[in-house]
Order: sequence, then structure tokens, then C-alpha cells
Amino acid sequence: MRIKKELVERMSKQMVKSLIEGDFIVWEDRPEKLETIISAIITEDLLVEDRLNDEVKTLLEARTKDYERDMMDFGRVFQMVKSKLVRERGLVL
Repeated sequence: MRIKKELVERMSKQMVKSLIEGDFIVWEDRPEKLETIISAIITEDLLVEDRLNDEVKTLLEARTKDYERDMMDFGRVFQMVKSKLVRERGLVL
């Protein structure tokens, strides 16, 4: 994950504060509970790309010898495979 956990928590806290103080939502429970929910959603979304990168690396490592033999650029192949999986799965990164 490219964004640190502390930053996600700070962003969540600020979002909740802005939503409640601006009367954009009605939240009758503790604000910390909503902060935790928002942090979890943001973290899960950020981890999607990390999991995808790991999956692409695993797929390519299984075929590394083929790519080395064909003298293909690993980075280029990585991006091509990742782009294909993103399109197939309808992911937004």
C-alpha cells in the first residue's frame, strides 16, 4: 500500500468531521466508529492494486524463462498483463 495507515486514519477523521459539521450526514453513534468504517473501506480499496501486482508477479514468475528466452522486457510484460486483468475484472485503480 502506497499510503501509510496513519494518513488513511487522518483522512478518515477529517472526512467524518467535515461530513458531520457540514450537516451532510446524520450520525448518531460515536464518530470514531464511522472513522473506522471509512478507514477500512479506503484501505481495502488501496490493497486491491497490491493484490493485483502480487498476482501478476506470480503469473510472470512461472513463465520467466519464456520471457527471458524471447528477450522481452519484464516491466513491459508486467504492465500489459496488469492492464489486461484490470480490464477483465472491471477494476478502477
